[in-house]
Amino acid sequence: MLVDFVKYSKDVPVIKTDVVVVGGGPAGIAAALSSARNGAKTILVERYGFLGGMATAGLVGPFMTSYSLDGKEQIIKGIFEELVTRMEKQNGAIHPSKVSSGTPYSAFLVYAHNHVTPFESEVLKVVAFEMMEEAGVKLMLHTYFVDVITEGSEVKKVIVVNKSGLQAIEAKVVVDCTGDADVAWASGVPCKKGRDKDGLMQPVSMFFRIRNVDTEKQKEYIAKHPGERPFSEIVAKAKEKGRFPLARDAVLTFATPKKGEALVNVSRLHKINGTIADDLTKAEIEGRKQVMFLLKFFRENIPGLENAELVEVAPQIGIRETRHIIGEYVMTQEDVLESKEFDDVIGLNSFAIDIHDPDGPRGRFEGPRNNKYYEIPYRILVPLKVDNLLVAGRPVSATHEAAGSLRVMPPAFVTGEAAGAAAALAIKNNTIPRRLDYKKLQSVLASQNVVLPKRVLER
Repeated sequence: MLVDFVKYSKDVPVIKTDVVVVGGGPAGIAAALSSARNGAKTILVERYGFLGGMATAGLVGPFMTSYSLDGKEQIIKGIFEELVTRMEKQNGAIHPSKVSSGTPYSAFLVYAHNHVTPFESEVLKVVAFEMMEEAGVKLMLHTYFVDVITEGSEVKKVIVVNKSGLQAIEAKVVVDCTGDADVAWASGVPCKKGRDKDGLMQPVSMFFRIRNVDTEKQKEYIAKHPGERPFSEIVAKAKEKGRFPLARDAVLTFATPKKGEALVNVSRLHKINGTIADDLTKAEIEGRKQVMFLLKFFRENIPGLENAELVEVAPQIGIRETRHIIGEYVMTQEDVLESKEFDDVIGLNSFAIDIHDPDGPRGRFEGPRNNKYYEIPYRILVPLKVDNLLVAGRPVSATHEAAGSLRVMPPAFVTGEAAGAAAALAIKNNTIPRRLDYKKLQSVLASQNVVLPKRVLER
C-alpha cells in the first residue's frame, strides 16, 4: 500500500512541571507517588480514565509474589505494600502473607507462586486515585503520549493529546512508564525487541473474569492429579481430538477476593508486535473470539467451571513484551539465576524467568538458584544517549530472558518507585539521573520502606 506523507505544524500550549511520568500502570503509580513525596512537582499522564495499567486495563491478576522464592521473607514493600494494605482495608485485596501456593488464588501452581496477592481491579482504581490526591500529583487522564521535542541529549518537551487538544509538557526529568518504552524510543534511546535469535516477542493474552466457579470441585480434581499442570490432561486429550486449537497446555484460573470469581489466563496469540497498531487490532479481535471459545470449552470440559459465566473481558489485550531499552547496564539471565550483587541496588525480586514460548505452547520457568531473590540495579533504569530520562516497568534494560522475570507487576512497582525518587533527587541535587549518587537514592528508598540488602542498610 502506497503511503503518503504530510507535514503538520501547530502552536500548542506549554505546561511546566518538575517531573512528568508517562503511563499510569504499576510502575507509573509508584514513580509519580515517589517523585511527589520527595518534593517534585509531578504530572502523571495516563491514556485511560483510570490508573493501574495491566492490573486494571489488562485484568491481569493476581500480583505475582512479593516474597523470596522460598516464601520466608517479604522482599517487595514500599509503595506496593502501602497500596495492597489500603486495598485490603476496603476488602479489595488479600495480603500476600495470607496466601499460599497450590491454592485457587495461585491457579493451583506451586513453584514461584507462593504469597501472590489477589485483588479487585475496581478497588485498585479508587485507592490509586486517593494516593495521588494525597501526594499532590496532577493527573492528566484520557491523555495520550504523542512525541517528544529534544535538544542535544535532553527531552525538552513531551507532546500529549486529549480532548483539550495538543499540549506540550516541559519537565526537568521525564519518567517513561509506558510499558513499551514509547518515550525512550521517540527520544532516540537504543532499544531491542524480543529474543536475540529472531526478535520474536512473548505471546499476548486476553484476560477475562468469570463467576460461578466451584473451587471445591476444582480442588478435588487437582488433588486427584498431583504433579500435573492444572487441567493439562483434559487439554491434551482435547488437542488430540482437534477440539483445542490454542497454543496452551493448561487452564489457569486465579481466584479473586470475591467468592466464586476468577481471572482467566488461557488465551494466547503468537507473533503479535505490541508496538504496531495493526497487530494490536488483530489481537483485540482474535483475543475476544478466544474468550468466547474458552467459555464454551470450560463449561463442557473443566471441573468446577460447568456453570461459569462471563463477568467482563479486559479493556485491552495483555502484552508481555515489546521494547527493552539499552541502558547503562543490561541485566542478564545469569544476574537473575545467580543472584548477582550490585552496588547500586534499588530493590529485590524473586519471580522466576517466565517466558511463554514466542512460537509454541510451552515455555520456561526458572527462578534464582539460591531459592531466595536477586537484586535490581539502578543502572537498568538509566537509558543511553538521553540525560534527563528514566525508564521503569516492563521495558527496563534487560535481555529477553531477564525481562521474563522483571516484567511482572511487583518489580514494576520497585523500578517505578526508584525512578520517581531518583527524578526528584536529581532535581534537588542539580544533576542528571545518570550522575546521581546511588547511595543517596538508596537512603531515600530505605526511608520509604523499600527492602534493600542488609549490607546496604548497615553501610
